[in-house]
Amino acid sequence: MDRAEAGKLNISVLLIATAWMAVAAPIAMGQVVVTIPTPTASAATTAPTAASSAASDLTFDVASVRPSAPLDMAKLMADMQAGKMPNVGMHINGLRAEYNYLSLKDLIMVAYKVKTYQITGPDWLGTQHFDIVARMPEGSSKDDAPKMLQALLEDRFKLKVHRVTQEHPVQALVVGKGGPKMKESPGDAPPLDLDAPLKPGEMQMDTPDGPARMTMDMKNGGGTMNMGTKGIITYSMNTTTMTLHMTSSKTTMAALADMLTQMMTSMGGGAGGSGRQVMDMTSLKGNYEVTLDFSMADMIAQARAQAGMGGGGGATSGSAAPEASDPGGGGATVSDAVEKLGLKLESRKASVEQLVVDSAEKMPTEN
Repeated sequence: MDRAEAGKLNISVLLIATAWMAVAAPIAMGQVVVTIPTPTASAATTAPTAASSAASDLTFDVASVRPSAPLDMAKLMADMQAGKMPNVGMHINGLRAEYNYLSLKDLIMVAYKVKTYQITGPDWLGTQHFDIVARMPEGSSKDDAPKMLQALLEDRFKLKVHRVTQEHPVQALVVGKGGPKMKESPGDAPPLDLDAPLKPGEMQMDTPDGPARMTMDMKNGGGTMNMGTKGIITYSMNTTTMTLHMTSSKTTMAALADMLTQMMTSMGGGAGGSGRQVMDMTSLKGNYEVTLDFSMADMIAQARAQAGMGGGGGATSGSAAPEASDPGGGGATVSDAVEKLGLKLESRKASVEQLVVDSAEKMPTEN
């Protein structure tokens, strides 16, 4: 393999790794499948309901909480090239619960069933990552895990929170002048066969909305996220134009808004994104087949920085990916991709429920 081919392979693996972090990891941690309240009045109102495990005695029998090892992007890329999925996110198997490489902010999101942009607290909540291995008591189920995680966070991190509804700038997802250009997805998708053995390069993960299986396609530079009756997400990368092509079946507009929010957040507000929450205001109630194409330049720049690869050297020397300022060849901005669906994004303000962190410790108490 010559230098140019090696560089192209490295970029392909990097694209898959960054796409996995942008598409699969958020689903595993619940960012795509959890719904939020419909916007109501514009005035900020408080709801002093204590987000506490006091209403329930649900706790883990035993739990170990440790700081995660730093994420090695080079190893991550090598593992994915070898067909090994990253062990990141929430995994519940029987009475064993694992939360791998999640920040305190991620853990709060999973425990209290909110999204990251609904959490108000200090910036350090998202800096340190942790690995949690816990055992649930006999007779408990996956549905009990969030309450147990709440109790764990309150005990080990001394976490105290409350809920409030406030007005925030958002990106409203609305129908364009010409109407929607998406096909509806009629009928029911078949459920996952959880007894089927995992295929090479396949991983099963748990989400707040049920199990999902993801398969990587290293040869063609893509992957598939099968959520059974909730539909299938597929993505592929074009290393020539540095674009991500993603399709999703059985997609609700609320789920699309969540997905767009995560994409914009992953891009740091670049590639046409604002970094703000996208809220569904389309009034479309069905399930749809959605196709999105946009530039990967900002994701590439972010992942290369995490892997310690400079602009002109490192693993991609001789075939460097474009920097974040590069429009990404044939890639489209998020706004452009949305407009092709017959939708558009508008800047608005809306009342959004927030989970406010009153206090928390940066490091947990001893195991």
